[in-house]
Amino acid sequence: MKKKIAVFTTGWCTEILSQFLKGLMTALSEEEADIFLFLCYSTFTDTPSRQQGEMNIFTLPDLRDFDGAIIFGSGLDFQDRIDQIAEKCREVGIPLFLQGARRPGFTSILSDNIQGMRELVRHLREEHDVRKIIFLAGNKDSFDSEQRLMAVRDILRENHCEEDLLDVYYTNWEIAAVTNIIDEICAAGKPLPDAFVCANDGLAMEACITLNQHGYDVPGDIIVTGYDYIDDSKIFDPAIATIDQCFDKLGEATALLWKAYLSGDTRTRDEVIPCRFVPGESCRCFDFRDSDQIRRKMGREAYKKRGTTTYFNRKLDNIDSAVRSCLTYEEFKAKLQHLLLENHAQEGDSFHVILEPNFSLSIYDSAVKLLTEGYSKYMEVLYSTEDGVLFDGERIESSDLIPGYRPDGENHLYVFLPLHEEESTYGYLVFRDCIDKIENRFLHTYENRMGLVFEKFHRALTLDLTNKRLLNLMHRDALTHVNNRVAYEDKENYLQAQIISDPDFRFAIAMFDVNNLKLINDSGGHEAGDEYLVRACRLICNVFKHSPVYRIGGDEFVAVLSGEDYENRDALMARINELMSPYRDTLPLPEDYVSIACGLSVFDPAKDSSAADVAKRADEAMYRDKSAKKKG
Repeated sequence: MKKKIAVFTTGWCTEILSQFLKGLMTALSEEEADIFLFLCYSTFTDTPSRQQGEMNIFTLPDLRDFDGAIIFGSGLDFQDRIDQIAEKCREVGIPLFLQGARRPGFTSILSDNIQGMRELVRHLREEHDVRKIIFLAGNKDSFDSEQRLMAVRDILRENHCEEDLLDVYYTNWEIAAVTNIIDEICAAGKPLPDAFVCANDGLAMEACITLNQHGYDVPGDIIVTGYDYIDDSKIFDPAIATIDQCFDKLGEATALLWKAYLSGDTRTRDEVIPCRFVPGESCRCFDFRDSDQIRRKMGREAYKKRGTTTYFNRKLDNIDSAVRSCLTYEEFKAKLQHLLLENHAQEGDSFHVILEPNFSLSIYDSAVKLLTEGYSKYMEVLYSTEDGVLFDGERIESSDLIPGYRPDGENHLYVFLPLHEEESTYGYLVFRDCIDKIENRFLHTYENRMGLVFEKFHRALTLDLTNKRLLNLMHRDALTHVNNRVAYEDKENYLQAQIISDPDFRFAIAMFDVNNLKLINDSGGHEAGDEYLVRACRLICNVFKHSPVYRIGGDEFVAVLSGEDYENRDALMARINELMSPYRDTLPLPEDYVSIACGLSVFDPAKDSSAADVAKRADEAMYRDKSAKKKG
């Protein structure tokens, strides 16, 4: 049986994440191990509710089922989430390896940020006579960013020129922040530094663009440096002087530490991997690498990517258009399944769309709420193929993660992406063996577009049903003013949702059939029959004071018992029988006559899979009671 390793991060740092995963998988190639990557696209500028919706994917795995976990800290800077994952690993007793982060009691795999940045700053000072520096940092909680800043300060302190660090600006890794910072510096007429030293390549490229917009040439007027050596920085004009963190080596080191742990070496430690300074055009080193050749190669690849992207966007447009016209959830599900079965070239032969059971139920009943923390015990399988084999079931336990997963055979990389609207969880997507789709941001586009498909359908159908219910007053019985059959069907949906999502949920159903209605109608007319039904309904409501009562037929009523009424169900059934009249089938009947056949059934999780199962037993009990009352 293969081992299972969980990896947690965001997908913004696509290239370095891909390098890390390639190194990890290469080092695990001789092992039997699958990698489960729980990926989201949350940012510091997102609303708290959107952050929750994205990062809820980190709560999906039951870590008791895993043999180790990895946090890719270069992509995940939300410290509270790192703490939550670390604490969960500690609770279940599995090893956790942190790349680019530190926590007591766990092993860290770190880039030698200090060595790399010291080499960069020394190069700027000695080769290009740089003195005045502004540092564009990530965020204050970032281990990597703060180490890089510390290295800059160390070099300047050793050279007795700490004042050469003119300022430090925190961007939270947002390139828009870089634009705002440089705009404000220029607007205030402040002197520019000799160099902007940036905490990553993305910040550096944005600095070059903004400086150019203000009339400054990079590197002629000012030097800009980055960090990470990503592909975009290699083809950018000017090519960015940067630090190669060798993320493939970090991935390999992580795998080796995990294997050592399984072999009995459970020591926690810091594993530090050397970095490499790569001069470039942005620091006036024009001959160090052939940037033009790299640009030509990337240009050819960009043409291919553009064609793939166009095809992919057309497909998602078709999906969006097809499901927008759906009038029911069943129609939506069938159309989406058909579209994915017909063409899944982009998704591959191993792809899964897993939904919260309440996704559909919440459309039809506003009382059914979507989860905002965690996932339900059982999940609905909307679409699932593994190795081209279509999954024929309707649901899985959420701890199983993947329908049809095989714990043997070749090693695989599974990528899990959240489906949500703000903090409300819809479900998740699963891709397999798709490093290229991480690199080209395909997964981000797919998650975003598919999420919008579900969101728009959910909102549109919910609004449509709400309007229909308001127009038709669908939930109220006109005669007795209790809930009607439509309301009871919605209640059954709610009960079904609770059965699936809450193993401890308990309830009972009481069925009632009003005796002698035909006799009273025939003898006194329908007005007398209506009065009799209202009298019978009042008795049911007075006894079952804490339970919703529904009129589901001409002479049939239902009460759904929970809470206090559920606990006192036997006493209440005895009480209603005490208060009603003895059964009679001959005239004249007493003026206050009320006779009702009653049946009660309690939900049994061992044998009931639906609310309908409970209702059926209650109905059978009610007919036995009717027969017994007729016999006297």
